[in-house]
Amino acid sequence: QVQLVESGGGLVQAGGSLTLSCAASGRTISNYAMGWFRQPPEKEREFVVGISWNGSNTYYKDSVKGRFTVSRDNVKNTVTLQMNSLKPEDTAIYYCSAGILYGRSWYDLGDDYRGQGTQVTVSS
Repeated sequence: QVQLVESGGGLVQAGGSLTLSCAASGRTISNYAMGWFRQPPEKEREFVVGISWNGSNTYYKDSVKGRFTVSRDNVKNTVTLQMNSLKPEDTAIYYCSAGILYGRSWYDLGDDYRGQGTQVTVSS
């Protein structure tokens, strides 16, 4: 399994920016597609973005396209989510996950491949 730790969350005003980081240990993330998910208050967890193992393909939730950018560094074993033009509806706990991307479909590997999350709160 791979251990994932997110950081970089916080409180920001609408229109602001945050950069989330995901640090992996235990295994190299080059074996996996990586994804960011989020769980808004009182809602189900939802897919935000996935990036293929070598970074050549990325898939974004429609509502974040043009505002969020994902990147990965397989040497440093990290994944980054740059979030710009944040909106109150982006408020959620953000999770980093290792998984499988087949086409545009994400296949989850379970809780052992997901971090504990970092809170992002966007005030209006």
